[in-house]
Amino acid sequence: MNRRAFSTFVCVAFALAAACTAAVGEDIRDIRGPKSVSSPWLAAALLMAGLLLVGAGYAAWRWNRRQRLPRAPLPFEIALGRLEEIRALLDPSSVREFSIAISDIVRQYIEAEFKVTATHRTTEEFLHDLLESSNASLAAHRHLLAQFLEQCDMAKFAGVSLSRQIMESLHQSARSFVIESSKPPPAPQPHEVPNSTRMKEAHDSLPST
Repeated sequence: MNRRAFSTFVCVAFALAAACTAAVGEDIRDIRGPKSVSSPWLAAALLMAGLLLVGAGYAAWRWNRRQRLPRAPLPFEIALGRLEEIRALLDPSSVREFSIAISDIVRQYIEAEFKVTATHRTTEEFLHDLLESSNASLAAHRHLLAQFLEQCDMAKFAGVSLSRQIMESLHQSARSFVIESSKPPPAPQPHEVPNSTRMKEAHDSLPST
């Protein structure tokens, strides 16, 4: 319902209420014979009905307007969009810029999606905290994240050159991680040990990084 239609609806509703009120207040004359006299409660009820119609119309207009507002993108949607934007850096001559950009994208996605501090921290500190994380979806990708972030660090800080094939692999790994980790974890089956318990037992046997 657009603004013009809503204004027309309000005018019609008030006109209807006014007409009903005027009809109730009309004089009764004996020369016209018996005529039923409407109760004042009828006028009040009709006026109230008109106001309710106006309120319902306004609520419908507000709801329709709210439905047209664009929703905020989700963290995984933002990350995937940014990953597509840095495809222009997939060239060995831009390996350092690419490594910095893709590492920042993954870290910022993790912070937004899992509420885990990932930026402004070393890879070792971040991976150590993953062992303490109760989020099974994030912890399940610990080894993938370790390899990914370590390769990015080698290119950023050690100046190691990466082939285009390796850069493509890093890009695909980042994209797969974002897609897979954004999915809700499956519900545990009856009499099945929860994934978080199995992940914790497996992590306890891993050497610290």
